[in-house]
Amino acid sequence: MEVEAAKSLIDFENPVFRAYVFWSAVLVIKMLAMSFLTGKSRMSNQTFANPEDLPSKKLKVKFDDPDVERVRRAHRNDLENILPFFAAGFLYCLINPEPWIAINLFRLVAVARIAHTLVYAVVVIPQPARALAFFFGLLPTAYMAVRVVLFCL
Repeated sequence: MEVEAAKSLIDFENPVFRAYVFWSAVLVIKMLAMSFLTGKSRMSNQTFANPEDLPSKKLKVKFDDPDVERVRRAHRNDLENILPFFAAGFLYCLINPEPWIAINLFRLVAVARIAHTLVYAVVVIPQPARALAFFFGLLPTAYMAVRVVLFCL
């Protein structure tokens, strides 16, 4: 009986699981786009990390371009925050949360992560814009993880 109940939680008929999958896919696309944003920044600044990538012998390998490094830091920040969301969000689906709350938590994390990239690496906006976007993504993820832990006690 419990196995069937668990299977119904990870089913596309479950609105919580469906929303989790949708917003996770949005975040995967967003993280993939960061690679293109890094490449664009490297090309426009003629900053390359490998000798074989240099389009001209006149250029040198460079690791410290501020624009490229800003995009790379934003990408690393995604890895540090989106990957934990994937785990916490999936586990949160398994505790059968209230759909309205869960769906809005997933939405909030995704929108916050997109906003974080926009204000950090695309159109640089002074603080507290980046901090707000960061915390609006971090807090729901932490909430979901804590709820899972408490559920399991």
